[in-house]
Amino acid sequence: MALSRRAFGVGLLATGIAGTGGYFAVRDRPELQGLLGTRTKLFGFIGGEKEAFLADPDVVDAIKGYGLSIDSRVAGSVEMVRERALLSQNPQFLWPSSSIMVDIARQSGVKIRDDRVMLNTPVVVYTWQPVVDGLIKSGLVTVINGHHQLDLKALLDAILAGTDWSKLGVNALYGRARIVSTDPNRSNSGFMFSGLALSLFSGNVATSDDLAQYGGKVQSIFRSMGFKSPSSGKLFDQYLAGGLGGEPMIVGYENQLVEWALADADRWSRIQSGPGAKPVVLYPRPTVYSAHPLIVVDETAERLIEALTSARLQELAWTKHGFRGPLGTATGDTKGPIAGQLPAEIDAVLPIPDAGVMLSLLNMLAS
Repeated sequence: MALSRRAFGVGLLATGIAGTGGYFAVRDRPELQGLLGTRTKLFGFIGGEKEAFLADPDVVDAIKGYGLSIDSRVAGSVEMVRERALLSQNPQFLWPSSSIMVDIARQSGVKIRDDRVMLNTPVVVYTWQPVVDGLIKSGLVTVINGHHQLDLKALLDAILAGTDWSKLGVNALYGRARIVSTDPNRSNSGFMFSGLALSLFSGNVATSDDLAQYGGKVQSIFRSMGFKSPSSGKLFDQYLAGGLGGEPMIVGYENQLVEWALADADRWSRIQSGPGAKPVVLYPRPTVYSAHPLIVVDETAERLIEALTSARLQELAWTKHGFRGPLGTATGDTKGPIAGQLPAEIDAVLPIPDAGVMLSLLNMLAS
């Protein structure tokens, strides 16, 4: 049957209406923006511990679905919210590793459009099995539900007293006990560790009065470290490369070892079954949470909040990179070599001291 001009025209109109309706339906759903063929490239600074997450092909594809691509450059959390050399590059977003960085960014003159915590990971201490065995004997480490908890205050007191490793039950190491973190004036893990140490010495969340009384102790702890890496990722690499003798104890994030183990399950299995010293994660009691707030500077980065809080990206963050969700809980089932090896919740957490106290502490540690 021949198609009349009128019928053909009505068909074209219907197709156009359907196509237009489809366009608006996709346009109004952020997770389908990539189907429109347009993609916004966002430039910003991120903490080094999130570099592998944003480079993950699954994460890249999920973000593409929101019509976005990310040009991220690694910088220390403290640096990215304070250093004019970085801020003058006009980043559209900043993604540091502590929620207090939002306040410090405002004090630095950053015009913040929005901010929201995307990920969480507790600050932990990484060490090796021979150290753990000794610290268990001396009472500084206890095993609860299969996880190792560290009396960090007692360890810091021992370091201040110049106690030898052997006095702490660790005969595999020589010399005085020590712990190493990153540079607190550049990197967030060192920054948060300094705040935690100050609060432990003061017996509560530290105030300006506590800083005057106990800041000198924190200074001494950091002076005893020697060289301090500017990056949490670099320090973690040093820990793995240096082994028991090179880096006996470092401060890091829970997700770092998880991500490393998940990246190569066979390598992790070889280490676990091999003859050498094995890496162990200790959970300070109490510890502090490293919250990862996305700071939106330019309105074009607003959609990144929707992307990163989506169920898909939250699941990838936990199951492939060890990042807990915004509430500090696991998102999805952990598979692979570390299944069942992480506490579902961290139940002893201190808030970090306020921005004024922390900035004064940084100035003290810089001197």
